[in-house]
Amino acid sequence: MISKEEFMKIKILSKQGYSQREIAKQLGISRNTVKRYLKSDFEKPHYATRKSGNSKLEAFKPFIHSRVANASPIHLSGVVLFRELKEQGYKGGISLLRQYLYEYRGKAKPQPIIRFETKAGKQMQVDWGQMRGGKTPLHAFVAVLGYSRALFVAITDNMRYDTLERCHQHAFEYFQGIPEQVWYDNMKTVVIERDAYGEGHHKLNQSFYQFSKTMGFIPKLCKPYRPQTKGKVERMVRYVRDNFYQPLATKLASSELKLDVETANIEVMNWLNTIANQRIHDTIKMKPADRLKEEQAYLQNLPPELTPALPQLEVLKTQHLDHQFDTRALHHELTMYDDLAEAI
Repeated sequence: MISKEEFMKIKILSKQGYSQREIAKQLGISRNTVKRYLKSDFEKPHYATRKSGNSKLEAFKPFIHSRVANASPIHLSGVVLFRELKEQGYKGGISLLRQYLYEYRGKAKPQPIIRFETKAGKQMQVDWGQMRGGKTPLHAFVAVLGYSRALFVAITDNMRYDTLERCHQHAFEYFQGIPEQVWYDNMKTVVIERDAYGEGHHKLNQSFYQFSKTMGFIPKLCKPYRPQTKGKVERMVRYVRDNFYQPLATKLASSELKLDVETANIEVMNWLNTIANQRIHDTIKMKPADRLKEEQAYLQNLPPELTPALPQLEVLKTQHLDHQFDTRALHHELTMYDDLAEAI
């Protein structure tokens, strides 16, 4: 049996167009239960009486309230709080926690994200995410393989071209291979001007063009206003912010410490290897680390100048370089490598 509130949510979600599978997942109940109560339009269902004092979450609510308040205005996700509660002995499920957080914060449930699948070794998506602004900014270079959902993150204090190139190299080392394509939006370090020579023919950063040729991947530029074409990495930017940066930053802040680049890169490698790539992914129903082993057979080999493994992430901090990269427009070279800037 379910509660009256849950019965109401089933009806509302159904009217909003959610499928029985999506409703069951959001409410943490079986599809058969959803199906049965959706047919209860003309008969009053039997409700279960929920005893608030016996909730498995009751004893942990003071911790939740304190953690959320101390982190404010930073938002801590249910996944982060669930992990911390389990360490303190919480035996309930994440659905119960999420339901309470929605009620406590007074927020609506998120809308489902529509994604499309790619073949192994075909695609990597890349984006920058600002973790902290101000005079000492922190940025996250985020790369995710489309097939395995394997994630790589590097924390930097700038988003210059030389940093972008090094981050790509570290990502390829971490994945131990190079995909056929890498997708971007409108990064100025990648594309100078879209459609400069006609539709689908873009003016690219000269240095980036040479780098992509050396590495052997084809850059793909997402069409404007089509966020779903790069949705995997955009979702991962939020995941990194909510599940790595904010929990770490708020814990350090409680001790009057401020997260720096060196510490962040040490911690993010541990987080990638023990949490992010070891979780059961909602879409592929596997650990990204396990599926990466499958995808590596389809990735292109690393060039000789890159090592075959990445024991520890190099600290990606500002370096004062005198060399200025050439960002002149491409002309005849594009005709020799016409797939390079193909738009999706």
